[in-house]
Amino acid sequence: MVADAVIADTEEFTGRWGWFLAAGVAWVIFGFVVLSFNQASVWAIAVFFGIGFIAGGMMELVLAAIAPGWKWLYALIGIVSILAGFMALIWPGETFLVLAAIVAWLLLFYGIIDIVFAIGSRHIDDLWWLQLIGGVAMVLLGLWAISPDDSTVSTWRTTVLLVFWVGIAALMRGISDIVLAFRFRSAHKQVQQLA
Repeated sequence: MVADAVIADTEEFTGRWGWFLAAGVAWVIFGFVVLSFNQASVWAIAVFFGIGFIAGGMMELVLAAIAPGWKWLYALIGIVSILAGFMALIWPGETFLVLAAIVAWLLLFYGIIDIVFAIGSRHIDDLWWLQLIGGVAMVLLGLWAISPDDSTVSTWRTTVLLVFWVGIAALMRGISDIVLAFRFRSAHKQVQQLA
């Protein structure tokens, strides 16, 4: 009885493999649009983050409705996030430059944290040096992106970093979703044979 229910649920879930394939293809196309590095890249990244902020804000408002306490904080975060999303959609160029600067500073910050954790864990982790190398690479990349160049005061470097980071992340997500879709398709066929 329980096995039949599990098989039925698994068959229903894996039967939706097409959605994962469609999402993967969409992520790959988005990644290529971003990596083309033109005006469409700026627009695509700003719209992507704008929609993300709006969706996150709506989730916070839902949490405000069901949270046992601190409802006002969830509501405030939700409203600010939705406003930030609409601002990103209205002013994509400015949003893009702000996001580029934030990514550069975050790389620097997370790189420093990774270096500190790597050095602190060297006595308990044999592979501490991998985290150290990653941290140093992030710090160098962050410093490169935020350091002023001759005429643009790091705008060009942070732009390149943001486009590359978002584009590669989108491609990786797309490829993983496509692989997952075909794994679900294979699992769906196997579950159908069991049923």
